[in-house]
Amino acid sequence: MNLVLTNPPSPDIPAYSPAGSECELFETAWMRQLPLLLKGPTGCGKTRFVGHMAAKLGLPLSTVSCHDDLAAADLTGRYLLKGGDTVWVDGPLTRAVREGGICYLDEIVEARKDVAVVLHPLTDDRRILPLERTGEVLSAPPGFMLVVSYNPGYQNLLKTLKPSTRQRFVAIEFDFLPKDREIAVVSAESGLAEGMVAPLVELARRLRALKGHDLEEGVSTRLLVYCASLIDAGLAPRDAVRCAMIEPLTDEPDVRAALLELAGAVIR
Repeated sequence: MNLVLTNPPSPDIPAYSPAGSECELFETAWMRQLPLLLKGPTGCGKTRFVGHMAAKLGLPLSTVSCHDDLAAADLTGRYLLKGGDTVWVDGPLTRAVREGGICYLDEIVEARKDVAVVLHPLTDDRRILPLERTGEVLSAPPGFMLVVSYNPGYQNLLKTLKPSTRQRFVAIEFDFLPKDREIAVVSAESGLAEGMVAPLVELARRLRALKGHDLEEGVSTRLLVYCASLIDAGLAPRDAVRCAMIEPLTDEPDVRAALLELAGAVIR
């Protein structure tokens, strides 16, 4: 079934710079009622992309940041006491299924394992959400879309998506933008001139090359924007780099000292 866009785009569409055909892929997945998996490093723009597309399509967006204690009931809902009565309160996933729109589960691998069980009936041709506690079986409306994301770099034996879950989604892989595009994005987001942003992006690229060696994760575009914003506000570049690009990456004194030395060679 193909959907036709009926809701007007939001007048406040978050800025987003496409790296490829991901916007077209997202819109096609929505029209075809396909669940979508976004994978890529932290801070490369996955969440901004979902917000951009929701606003572009004029769809409500419900975002859930997954964590170790997130259980299926947090998504579907639970009975609560209100004024002496026990009432059922929908969770964010159930509300999205009832009303339509996008439900976005960020870092899905962080959630408890029972979450995947709840998602499975929504990610095949049934598109249903059984609510065992209320006895309801909700059918997702045509305008409902499930989007999940995760960072493959954080996966280990205990936190990974099973193939049976991954293969229920259309997937888009994200990465950081090419150097010139990232410079333009960081400059536009922070207000700092591109000439001053360029060495920050060059430093970030060198730090990203250390991922898997001295660092668990590289510098995100988000941190680059923070750093450039501090410099644009008048903070000395070396101080901004230290607090926005070095300190968030490591607590190890020796590694931090080496990164600061590298930063000093790039940021004059």
